[in-house]
Amino acid sequence: MIVVSNAMPIITLACVNQVDILKHFFDKVYIPQAVYDEIKSKIAYGHKEIDDDFFEVRNIKDEFAQNILLNDLDLGEAQTIVLAKEMDADIVLIDETIGYSLAKSQQLNVQRTLSFLIASKKKGYIDEVKPLLDEMIEKGRWISGKVYRDVLGFCGEL
Repeated sequence: MIVVSNAMPIITLACVNQVDILKHFFDKVYIPQAVYDEIKSKIAYGHKEIDDDFFEVRNIKDEFAQNILLNDLDLGEAQTIVLAKEMDADIVLIDETIGYSLAKSQQLNVQRTLSFLIASKKKGYIDEVKPLLDEMIEKGRWISGKVYRDVLGFCGEL
């Protein structure tokens, strides 16, 4: 299975020490060079985790497509979508709404970070989602009240 990720899913999982959740679902996650550079640009969540062999950096080829996407997205998101198309990815991990929508419009199978928390709870990889959501919010990740309640509802934690 080919999985390509943008920075935010990795950063978000790293902020709650849960990057390894992805290893339950995938053998490897590919990231474009811009995503690697973004995460390594400062010592923060994901900085250390991104150097795990589980993540493989790839360069994109279609700079024209990247430049078109840069009208609406940042470089990491643009390269994530281009790399996913070039690799014919099975799954693309993008949390940001505009990037998510543009990836969907490219007929990509896009997943968000919180869907992996829900799946991890259902499969027994983690016991509770609520403490992780609360910690994400405490560490600066924005989650709407509706999404917060929906996720906890899916996990039977309301």
